[in-house]
Amino acid sequence: MSSPSPDRRTHPALERHAAVRSESLQNRIADVITRFAGSMIFVYVHIVWFTAWIAINQGWFGRDLVFDRFPFGLLTMIVSLEAIFLSTFVMISQNRADEKREALAVHQWELVQKEDTQNEELLAISRQILELTKQVHQMTGGSKEQT
Repeated sequence: MSSPSPDRRTHPALERHAAVRSESLQNRIADVITRFAGSMIFVYVHIVWFTAWIAINQGWFGRDLVFDRFPFGLLTMIVSLEAIFLSTFVMISQNRADEKREALAVHQWELVQKEDTQNEELLAISRQILELTKQVHQMTGGSKEQT
């Protein structure tokens, strides 16, 4: 997936949302962790980590380095704790996506309301033009109205 072109602008509602999020240290930390956990680097680090853990604890580098014998109880506990935290960060990421969608929806609703007001104003002006046109026809003797 390519990155957006430099001339492509971010939606103003999302810019405001990002500015508000960046004010909180917790949000910035969560965003960094979520970005990392959702990357291929995260996958590669885990492949290396699990491979090294298993290789060391199978005694491939010497029996004196073994610290977590098969079935790797310590590794299982660490991975379980990591899964708990990662699932929390997934929920944080979903909440952030919901907040972005809500910010866009609010902005869109505001635009719709402005457009509705403008449409009502245009209709009022059109009615005034119609009335003025009728008056001009009456004043100029154009008593024949076309429908």
